[in-house]
Amino acid sequence: MVFDFVDGGAEDEATVRENRRAFADVALRPRVLVDVSARPQGVRVMGQDLALPVVLGPTGLARMVHPAGEAAAAVAAELFGTVSVVSSGSSVSFEDVAAAVRVPQWFQLYPWGDRATIEALIDRARACRYRTMVVTVDVPVVGAREKDLRNGLTVPPRVDPRTAWDVLSHPRWLAGLVRSPKVTFANFAGLLPDARGTSGLAAATQGLLNPGHTWDDLAWMVAQWDGPVLLKGLMTAEDARRAVDVGCAGVAVSNHGGRQADSLPGALDALGEVVAAVGEQVDVLLDGGVRRGTDVVKALALGARACLVGRPWLYALAAGGPRGVERLLEVLRDEVDRTLALIGRPGVDTLDPSAVCVRPGRGWVPAGKPG
Repeated sequence: MVFDFVDGGAEDEATVRENRRAFADVALRPRVLVDVSARPQGVRVMGQDLALPVVLGPTGLARMVHPAGEAAAAVAAELFGTVSVVSSGSSVSFEDVAAAVRVPQWFQLYPWGDRATIEALIDRARACRYRTMVVTVDVPVVGAREKDLRNGLTVPPRVDPRTAWDVLSHPRWLAGLVRSPKVTFANFAGLLPDARGTSGLAAATQGLLNPGHTWDDLAWMVAQWDGPVLLKGLMTAEDARRAVDVGCAGVAVSNHGGRQADSLPGALDALGEVVAAVGEQVDVLLDGGVRRGTDVVKALALGARACLVGRPWLYALAAGGPRGVERLLEVLRDEVDRTLALIGRPGVDTLDPSAVCVRPGRGWVPAGKPG
Protein backbone atom coordinates (compact mmCIF):
# COMPACT_ATOMS: atom_id res chain seq x y z
CA MET A 1 0.00 0.00 0.00
CA VAL A 2 2.71 2.49 0.99
CA PHE A 3 5.06 1.54 -1.84
CA ASP A 4 2.26 1.98 -4.36
CA PHE A 5 1.47 5.40 -2.84
CA VAL A 6 5.04 6.53 -3.55
CA ASP A 7 5.78 4.66 -6.74
CA GLY A 8 2.42 4.82 -8.48
CA GLY A 9 1.06 7.26 -11.01
CA ALA A 10 -2.27 8.21 -12.47
CA GLU A 11 -4.48 5.90 -14.53
CA ASP A 12 -2.35 3.81 -16.95
CA GLU A 13 0.87 5.42 -15.66
CA ALA A 14 1.84 6.36 -19.22
CA THR A 15 3.26 9.69 -18.04
CA VAL A 16 5.39 7.92 -15.43
CA ARG A 17 6.90 5.80 -18.19
CA GLU A 18 7.34 8.79 -20.49
CA ASN A 19 9.43 10.58 -17.88
CA ARG A 20 11.96 7.74 -17.89
CA ARG A 21 11.72 7.14 -21.64
CA ALA A 22 12.65 10.77 -22.27
CA PHE A 23 15.93 10.33 -20.41
CA ALA A 24 16.60 7.03 -22.19
CA ASP A 25 16.33 8.84 -25.53
CA VAL A 26 19.19 11.18 -24.61
CA ALA A 27 22.77 9.94 -24.62
CA LEU A 28 25.92 11.59 -23.35
CA ARG A 29 28.48 12.82 -25.90
CA PRO A 30 31.94 12.52 -24.33
CA ARG A 31 35.06 14.52 -25.11
CA VAL A 32 38.53 13.29 -24.20
CA LEU A 33 41.88 14.80 -23.16
CA VAL A 34 40.17 17.59 -21.27
CA ASP A 35 41.54 18.75 -17.93
CA VAL A 36 38.83 17.56 -15.54
CA SER A 37 40.91 17.62 -12.39
CA ALA A 38 38.35 20.05 -10.93
CA ARG A 39 34.63 19.52 -11.44
CA PRO A 40 32.59 22.02 -9.39
CA GLN A 41 28.85 21.41 -9.11
CA GLY A 42 27.76 24.65 -7.51
CA VAL A 43 24.87 26.52 -9.10
CA ARG A 44 22.95 29.67 -8.32
CA VAL A 45 19.22 29.01 -8.34
CA MET A 46 16.47 31.45 -7.41
CA GLY A 47 19.11 33.85 -6.14
CA GLN A 48 20.63 31.24 -3.83
CA ASP A 49 23.99 29.46 -4.10
CA LEU A 50 23.66 25.67 -3.91
CA ALA A 51 26.53 23.22 -3.62
CA LEU A 52 24.96 20.79 -6.09
CA PRO A 53 22.28 21.09 -8.78
CA VAL A 54 19.77 18.88 -6.97
CA VAL A 55 16.83 20.11 -4.87
CA LEU A 56 14.70 17.74 -2.82
CA GLY A 57 11.27 18.39 -4.25
CA PRO A 58 7.96 18.73 -2.42
CA THR A 59 6.14 15.52 -1.59
CA GLY A 60 3.11 15.21 0.60
CA LEU A 61 2.66 12.83 3.52
CA ALA A 62 6.30 11.73 3.80
CA ARG A 63 5.66 10.33 7.25
CA MET A 64 3.67 7.68 5.45
CA VAL A 65 7.03 6.01 4.73
CA HIS A 66 9.00 6.95 7.88
CA PRO A 67 8.20 8.87 11.09
CA ALA A 68 10.90 11.48 10.40
CA GLY A 69 9.00 12.65 7.33
CA GLU A 70 9.80 15.93 5.64
CA ALA A 71 12.15 17.04 8.41
CA ALA A 72 14.63 14.38 7.26
CA ALA A 73 14.75 15.91 3.79
CA ALA A 74 15.46 19.38 5.16
CA VAL A 75 18.24 18.14 7.43
CA ALA A 76 19.90 16.14 4.63
CA ALA A 77 19.62 19.02 2.16
CA GLU A 78 21.22 21.42 4.62
CA LEU A 79 24.07 18.97 5.24
CA PHE A 80 24.84 18.78 1.51
CA GLY A 81 24.54 22.50 0.82
CA THR A 82 21.25 22.41 -1.03
CA VAL A 83 17.59 22.86 -0.07
CA SER A 84 14.39 20.91 0.28
CA VAL A 85 10.95 22.15 -0.69
CA VAL A 86 8.42 21.57 2.09
CA SER A 87 4.99 20.77 0.67
CA SER A 88 1.91 22.49 1.99
CA GLY A 89 0.57 18.91 1.98
CA SER A 90 3.40 17.74 4.22
CA SER A 91 2.90 15.50 7.24
CA VAL A 92 5.35 17.61 9.28
CA SER A 93 4.30 21.23 9.73
CA PHE A 94 6.09 24.22 8.24
CA GLU A 95 7.09 25.23 11.75
CA ASP A 96 8.55 21.85 12.75
CA VAL A 97 10.56 21.51 9.54
CA ALA A 98 11.95 25.02 9.92
CA ALA A 99 12.93 24.26 13.52
CA ALA A 100 14.95 21.23 12.38
CA VAL A 101 17.45 23.27 10.33
CA ARG A 102 19.42 26.50 10.47
CA VAL A 103 19.33 27.41 6.78
CA PRO A 104 15.92 28.62 5.47
CA GLN A 105 14.34 26.10 3.11
CA TRP A 106 11.82 26.61 0.32
CA PHE A 107 8.13 25.98 0.76
CA GLN A 108 5.56 24.77 -1.70
CA LEU A 109 2.08 26.22 -1.94
CA TYR A 110 -0.90 24.40 -3.34
CA PRO A 111 -3.44 27.11 -4.18
CA TRP A 112 -6.09 25.24 -2.24
CA GLY A 113 -9.17 26.85 -0.81
CA ASP A 114 -9.94 30.54 -0.93
CA ARG A 115 -7.57 33.48 -0.70
CA ALA A 116 -7.89 33.66 3.07
CA THR A 117 -6.60 30.08 3.39
CA ILE A 118 -3.77 30.73 0.95
CA GLU A 119 -2.79 33.95 2.67
CA ALA A 120 -2.68 32.18 6.03
CA LEU A 121 -0.26 29.58 4.64
CA ILE A 122 1.94 32.28 3.11
CA ASP A 123 2.00 34.18 6.40
CA ARG A 124 3.05 31.05 8.27
CA ALA A 125 5.84 30.33 5.78
CA ARG A 126 7.06 33.92 6.04
CA ALA A 127 7.12 33.69 9.84
CA CYS A 128 9.24 30.52 9.51
CA ARG A 129 11.73 32.38 7.26
CA TYR A 130 11.27 30.18 4.19
CA ARG A 131 13.24 31.69 1.33
CA THR A 132 11.45 30.76 -1.90
CA MET A 133 7.78 30.03 -2.57
CA VAL A 134 7.09 27.21 -5.02
CA VAL A 135 3.54 27.37 -6.36
CA THR A 136 2.29 24.09 -7.80
CA VAL A 137 -0.49 24.67 -10.32
CA ASP A 138 -1.18 21.27 -11.92
CA VAL A 139 -3.65 19.99 -9.29
CA PRO A 140 -7.04 21.63 -10.02
CA VAL A 141 -8.47 18.20 -9.19
CA VAL A 142 -6.81 15.07 -7.81
CA GLY A 143 -5.47 12.65 -10.42
CA ALA A 144 -6.86 9.12 -10.51
CA ARG A 145 -4.17 7.11 -8.72
CA GLU A 146 -5.82 3.77 -9.19
CA LYS A 147 -3.32 1.82 -7.09
CA ASP A 148 -4.29 3.91 -4.07
CA LEU A 149 -7.95 3.25 -4.78
CA ARG A 150 -7.34 -0.47 -5.17
CA ASN A 151 -5.29 -0.63 -1.97
CA GLY A 152 -7.82 1.30 0.08
CA LEU A 153 -5.31 3.94 1.12
CA THR A 154 -6.71 6.48 3.56
CA VAL A 155 -5.35 9.51 5.37
CA PRO A 156 -4.37 8.66 8.03
CA PRO A 157 -3.63 5.00 7.15
CA ARG A 158 -5.86 2.60 9.03
CA VAL A 159 -6.16 -1.13 9.47
CA ASP A 160 -9.36 -2.71 8.23
CA PRO A 161 -10.19 -6.08 6.69
CA ARG A 162 -9.02 -4.81 3.32
CA THR A 163 -5.57 -3.62 4.46
CA ALA A 164 -4.92 -5.87 7.48
CA TRP A 165 -2.55 -8.39 5.89
CA ASP A 166 -0.56 -5.70 4.07
CA VAL A 167 -0.12 -3.65 7.25
CA LEU A 168 0.53 -6.55 9.63
CA SER A 169 3.13 -8.07 7.31
CA HIS A 170 5.25 -4.92 7.74
CA PRO A 171 5.73 -4.83 11.53
CA ARG A 172 8.58 -2.31 11.59
CA TRP A 173 6.55 0.18 9.56
CA LEU A 174 3.49 -0.47 11.72
CA ALA A 175 5.52 0.10 14.90
CA GLY A 176 6.70 3.45 13.60
CA LEU A 177 3.15 4.39 12.68
CA VAL A 178 1.86 3.51 16.15
CA ARG A 179 4.65 5.32 18.03
CA SER A 180 4.49 8.57 16.07
CA PRO A 181 1.71 11.17 15.69
CA LYS A 182 -1.10 10.52 13.27
CA VAL A 183 -0.10 10.80 9.61
CA THR A 184 -2.12 13.64 8.14
CA PHE A 185 -1.78 16.97 6.34
CA ALA A 186 -0.10 18.83 9.21
CA ASN A 187 -0.47 22.30 7.70
CA PHE A 188 -4.22 21.90 7.32
CA ALA A 189 -5.04 20.73 10.83
CA GLY A 190 -8.69 21.45 11.50
CA LEU A 191 -9.47 22.10 7.85
CA LEU A 192 -9.53 18.52 6.56
CA PRO A 193 -11.61 15.63 7.85
CA ASP A 194 -9.95 12.26 8.37
CA ALA A 195 -10.28 10.35 5.12
CA ARG A 196 -12.52 7.33 5.04
CA GLY A 197 -13.31 4.73 2.43
CA THR A 198 -11.52 3.58 -0.70
CA SER A 199 -11.27 7.11 -2.10
CA GLY A 200 -9.72 8.33 1.12
CA LEU A 201 -6.69 10.14 -0.29
CA ALA A 202 -8.72 12.13 -2.78
CA ALA A 203 -11.47 12.72 -0.24
CA ALA A 204 -8.96 14.20 2.19
CA THR A 205 -8.23 17.12 -0.13
CA GLN A 206 -11.42 17.42 -2.13
CA GLY A 207 -12.92 20.07 0.12
CA LEU A 208 -10.00 22.45 -0.42
CA LEU A 209 -9.36 22.03 -4.14
CA ASN A 210 -10.24 25.05 -6.25
CA PRO A 211 -10.34 24.43 -10.01
CA GLY A 212 -11.40 28.03 -10.56
CA HIS A 213 -7.97 29.59 -10.01
CA THR A 214 -6.50 31.62 -12.89
CA TRP A 215 -3.41 33.65 -13.72
CA ASP A 216 -4.96 36.56 -11.84
CA ASP A 217 -4.87 34.45 -8.68
CA LEU A 218 -1.25 33.57 -9.30
CA ALA A 219 -0.39 37.25 -9.71
CA TRP A 220 -2.06 37.88 -6.36
CA MET A 221 -0.01 35.09 -4.71
CA VAL A 222 3.22 36.52 -6.13
CA ALA A 223 2.29 39.93 -4.69
CA GLN A 224 1.63 38.40 -1.26
CA TRP A 225 5.09 36.83 -1.04
CA ASP A 226 8.04 39.13 -0.49
CA GLY A 227 10.59 36.81 -2.08
CA PRO A 228 11.28 34.77 -5.21
CA VAL A 229 8.50 32.60 -6.65
CA LEU A 230 9.01 29.41 -8.63
CA LEU A 231 6.02 28.19 -10.66
CA LYS A 232 5.91 24.39 -10.75
CA GLY A 233 3.75 22.24 -12.98
CA LEU A 234 3.91 23.79 -16.45
CA MET A 235 4.84 21.96 -19.65
CA THR A 236 4.58 24.61 -22.39
CA ALA A 237 6.37 27.72 -23.60
CA GLU A 238 3.10 29.64 -23.53
CA ASP A 239 2.60 29.05 -19.82
CA ALA A 240 6.25 29.76 -19.08
CA ARG A 241 5.96 33.20 -20.71
CA ARG A 242 2.85 33.98 -18.68
CA ALA A 243 4.65 32.95 -15.51
CA VAL A 244 7.38 35.47 -16.28
CA ASP A 245 4.78 38.13 -17.04
CA VAL A 246 3.18 37.78 -13.58
CA GLY A 247 6.53 38.06 -11.82
CA CYS A 248 7.80 34.52 -11.23
CA ALA A 249 11.59 34.29 -10.85
CA GLY A 250 11.69 30.72 -12.06
CA VAL A 251 9.67 27.87 -13.54
CA ALA A 252 9.83 24.13 -12.99
CA VAL A 253 8.94 21.99 -15.98
CA SER A 254 6.91 19.22 -14.40
CA ASN A 255 4.07 16.79 -15.02
CA HIS A 256 3.80 16.01 -11.29
CA GLY A 257 5.79 12.83 -11.74
CA GLY A 258 2.93 11.32 -13.70
CA ARG A 259 0.64 11.49 -10.66
CA GLN A 260 -1.90 13.92 -12.13
CA ALA A 261 -2.77 13.96 -15.84
CA ASP A 262 -1.89 10.78 -17.69
CA SER A 263 -0.74 10.59 -21.33
CA LEU A 264 1.53 13.64 -21.06
CA PRO A 265 4.98 13.88 -22.63
CA GLY A 266 7.99 13.28 -20.44
CA ALA A 267 9.09 16.37 -18.54
CA LEU A 268 12.49 16.29 -20.27
CA ASP A 269 10.70 16.41 -23.64
CA ALA A 270 9.05 19.70 -22.65
CA LEU A 271 12.23 21.25 -21.25
CA GLY A 272 13.59 22.47 -24.58
CA GLU A 273 10.65 24.67 -25.56
CA VAL A 274 10.47 26.21 -22.09
CA VAL A 275 14.20 26.96 -22.01
CA ALA A 276 13.98 28.50 -25.48
CA ALA A 277 11.07 30.68 -24.39
CA VAL A 278 12.24 31.98 -20.99
CA GLY A 279 15.63 30.49 -20.19
CA GLU A 280 17.44 33.80 -20.61
CA GLN A 281 15.01 35.57 -18.27
CA VAL A 282 14.41 33.20 -15.36
CA ASP A 283 15.74 29.98 -13.88
CA VAL A 284 14.29 26.82 -15.41
CA LEU A 285 14.24 23.67 -13.29
CA LEU A 286 13.38 20.13 -14.34
CA ASP A 287 11.13 17.88 -12.27
CA GLY A 288 10.17 14.39 -13.35
CA GLY A 289 11.96 11.10 -13.92
CA VAL A 290 15.34 12.00 -12.40
CA ARG A 291 16.85 8.86 -10.88
CA ARG A 292 20.63 9.14 -11.38
CA GLY A 293 23.38 11.71 -11.62
CA THR A 294 23.54 11.04 -15.35
CA ASP A 295 19.94 12.25 -15.58
CA VAL A 296 20.92 15.47 -13.80
CA VAL A 297 23.79 15.99 -16.26
CA LYS A 298 21.48 15.45 -19.23
CA ALA A 299 18.92 17.92 -17.91
CA LEU A 300 21.54 20.58 -17.24
CA ALA A 301 23.02 20.08 -20.71
CA LEU A 302 19.57 20.71 -22.17
CA GLY A 303 19.14 23.97 -20.29
CA ALA A 304 17.86 23.21 -16.78
CA ARG A 305 19.48 25.14 -13.96
CA ALA A 306 18.87 22.34 -11.45
CA CYS A 307 16.70 19.29 -10.96
CA LEU A 308 14.00 18.54 -8.43
CA VAL A 309 13.78 14.95 -7.16
CA GLY A 310 10.75 13.59 -5.35
CA ARG A 311 10.29 9.83 -5.37
CA PRO A 312 14.05 9.13 -4.94
CA TRP A 313 14.25 10.77 -1.54
CA LEU A 314 11.06 9.02 -0.41
CA TYR A 315 12.53 5.66 -1.47
CA ALA A 316 15.69 6.56 0.46
CA LEU A 317 13.74 7.63 3.54
CA ALA A 318 11.73 4.40 3.50
CA ALA A 319 14.82 2.24 3.10
CA GLY A 320 17.24 3.99 5.44
CA GLY A 321 15.46 6.67 7.45
CA PRO A 322 17.10 10.11 7.67
CA ARG A 323 20.51 8.64 6.89
CA GLY A 324 19.01 7.17 3.74
CA VAL A 325 18.16 10.64 2.43
CA GLU A 326 21.73 11.77 3.13
CA ARG A 327 23.01 8.73 1.26
CA LEU A 328 20.78 9.59 -1.70
CA LEU A 329 22.35 13.04 -2.02
CA GLU A 330 25.80 11.52 -1.61
CA VAL A 331 25.11 9.08 -4.44
CA LEU A 332 23.72 11.77 -6.77
CA ARG A 333 26.63 14.11 -6.02
CA ASP A 334 29.17 11.36 -6.73
CA GLU A 335 27.40 10.26 -9.92
CA VAL A 336 27.31 13.82 -11.27
CA ASP A 337 30.99 14.23 -10.42
CA ARG A 338 32.02 10.98 -12.07
CA THR A 339 29.91 11.65 -15.16
CA LEU A 340 31.46 15.10 -15.63
CA ALA A 341 34.92 13.54 -15.54
CA LEU A 342 34.04 10.76 -17.97
CA ILE A 343 32.49 13.06 -20.58
CA GLY A 344 35.22 15.70 -20.34
CA ARG A 345 33.29 18.51 -18.68
CA PRO A 346 35.18 20.44 -15.93
CA GLY A 347 32.10 21.49 -13.97
CA VAL A 348 28.36 21.76 -14.42
CA ASP A 349 28.71 25.31 -15.75
CA THR A 350 30.41 23.87 -18.87
CA LEU A 351 27.40 21.73 -19.80
CA ASP A 352 25.50 22.70 -22.93
CA PRO A 353 23.61 20.83 -25.67
CA SER A 354 26.89 19.70 -27.23
CA ALA A 355 27.31 17.37 -24.24
CA VAL A 356 24.41 15.15 -25.35
CA CYS A 357 22.91 13.58 -28.42
CA VAL A 358 19.29 12.54 -28.98
CA ARG A 359 17.51 9.91 -31.00
CA PRO A 360 16.00 11.20 -34.27
CA GLY A 361 12.38 12.12 -33.86
CA ARG A 362 12.61 12.40 -30.08
CA GLY A 363 9.88 14.36 -28.34
CA TRP A 364 6.38 15.62 -29.02
CA VAL A 365 5.14 18.63 -30.96
CA PRO A 366 1.74 20.35 -30.77
CA ALA A 367 -0.70 19.07 -33.39
CA GLY A 368 -2.32 22.47 -33.68
CA LYS A 369 -1.46 26.11 -33.16
CA PRO A 370 -0.45 26.74 -29.50
CA GLY A 371 -3.13 28.60 -27.56
